[in-house]
Amino acid sequence: MWLAKPELCAAISNAGGLGNITAGNYNSGEELRAAIRKTRELTDKPFGVNITMLPSFRITPEIYDEWFQVCCEEKVAAIEVSGAPARKYIPMVHEAGVKIMHKVGAVRHALNIEKLGYDAVLAAGIEEGGHPLNDDVTTMVLTPRIAESVKIPVIATGGIADGRGLAAALALGAEGVMMATRFIATVECQVHPNIREEMIRRQEMDTTLICKSIGLQGRALKNDLVSQILEVEARGGGLDELMPLLTGKRSEAAWQNGDVNSAALMVGQSIGLIKNTMTCQELLDSMVQEAEEILRKNLARWQ
Repeated sequence: MWLAKPELCAAISNAGGLGNITAGNYNSGEELRAAIRKTRELTDKPFGVNITMLPSFRITPEIYDEWFQVCCEEKVAAIEVSGAPARKYIPMVHEAGVKIMHKVGAVRHALNIEKLGYDAVLAAGIEEGGHPLNDDVTTMVLTPRIAESVKIPVIATGGIADGRGLAAALALGAEGVMMATRFIATVECQVHPNIREEMIRRQEMDTTLICKSIGLQGRALKNDLVSQILEVEARGGGLDELMPLLTGKRSEAAWQNGDVNSAALMVGQSIGLIKNTMTCQELLDSMVQEAEEILRKNLARWQ
């Protein structure tokens, strides 16, 4: 949210990945269309759009209709859905020739996604930033469980930031990986330098789960604002008291002004694996090289 925009999306696609635009950055279908077309000016490679279907005071149901319609009209390569299943949109998406995948945190949800006709499923472990399912299952366990339970392709996400994670995901039965936190510390991510430095400085234990008390579990960077949220939850404070602390405008401002203590920055435990800032090309090239070396070495050892 607020970072997955045309510049970063195009850089990832140009580097050989599947870049992603977050639809939630835009207030209408036409704003999203403009972002898609801007991305096409920056890359001729495939890219996708994320549509998060969670309750929000900012997003109305009508906007979902607009976003899906625009993605189909513009024929993006794929739509990645999180939150509620996109049942009503799947026939329209397939008719447009667009792939659709859904992020889940449990085998039961993966089976439902397959039954609904999705093209792929993302296995999201508790390590991920954002809103992991409160089943609290790790990527290491969730990925093979889903891979052995469905016939559609599985993509692993949560706690992955380098070639070791890519090699592990492939060994666990995934077709590939999705990353978010790692891309914050790239040259092309339009974020304040203080944020990049914080991603490098922090370690794997520097995130925590918030909003469990209101049924909207999220993983965020430990900071002053997150401590305040946890204090409100500990004394039984409700949604009305929490909402001013959780507003997306806080994080939008923090990404740009570099104030790491003023917002709930939804990042994953993979921050412990981030050692430096590099270009998206350097990141993906190094990941592939590292994964190939690991798999080749182990194959030779087993033979």
